[in-house]
Amino acid sequence: MAKHVNHVQPGAFPASWYAGNPDGTNQAQFQVHAYNDNFYILRQAAFTNYEKPFLYLLFGANRAILFDTGAGGVEVAAAVTGVIDSWLKRNTRASIPLVVAHTHADSDHVAGDAQFANRTGVTLVGKDTASVQAFFGIAEWPAGSATYDLGNRVLDILPIPGHEASSIAVYDRQTQVMLTGDTFYPGRLYVRDGVAFSNSIQRLVDFSAQHPVAHFLGTHIEQSATPFKDYEVGTIDQPDEYVLQLTRAHLVELNDALSVMGRNVVRTLLPRLTVWPVTR
Repeated sequence: MAKHVNHVQPGAFPASWYAGNPDGTNQAQFQVHAYNDNFYILRQAAFTNYEKPFLYLLFGANRAILFDTGAGGVEVAAAVTGVIDSWLKRNTRASIPLVVAHTHADSDHVAGDAQFANRTGVTLVGKDTASVQAFFGIAEWPAGSATYDLGNRVLDILPIPGHEASSIAVYDRQTQVMLTGDTFYPGRLYVRDGVAFSNSIQRLVDFSAQHPVAHFLGTHIEQSATPFKDYEVGTIDQPDEYVLQLTRAHLVELNDALSVMGRNVVRTLLPRLTVWPVTR
């Protein structure tokens, strides 16, 4: 097994990720949760967009990185800046450069990009495959990988197309958390390229066989707490959601189901997610 087990910094999840009801009375645009002191999870409130996506903000010694900018209609830059200002104050720092990247290029994950463009100290990574590949230095797409150092905090970047062409997985060695975007989460896994998607899930299985993964964190919760039951598309109020974090057992279960399908990926219900092929 790879030697990424020293100095692991664990974290904790909130009791609930409940994103609120449709009217949003007295509710913030984002739920902000500190997984630990250097890893933040933001969830967009239900009243702003039914997708309720998750965003991830990680701090290293030299820079911070934000993955995704939300589904629009919110002051995402203000929310992120608030977290950064608190972190700076706690760490007695005047500033820290910010990289804004994406788990993939779907509109509900890049809609806030313009709020970060042309800001001093902010690098906005393009959302297309070529830009992602160039920024992280991935020599071969999708078979290659790269590392990105935030400063005493190394991230492994793996291309995982199939849901969307520029999709990546991000493994944080410091927490042993893997971010998987819309490729793997408790909900409807929309598959646009069945072969690429199956290959990507196999990559995650192979990677997690060599690297300990504490949690797989995607960018939505669409599954209810009841196995095999999801919330319909467009549902705003989801009071009985399943948890955000998935395990390697869930991943292997998905991989086994895809292996049986071969090249013909079909809609398949699993206890905590659904394989959902869609046309391009």
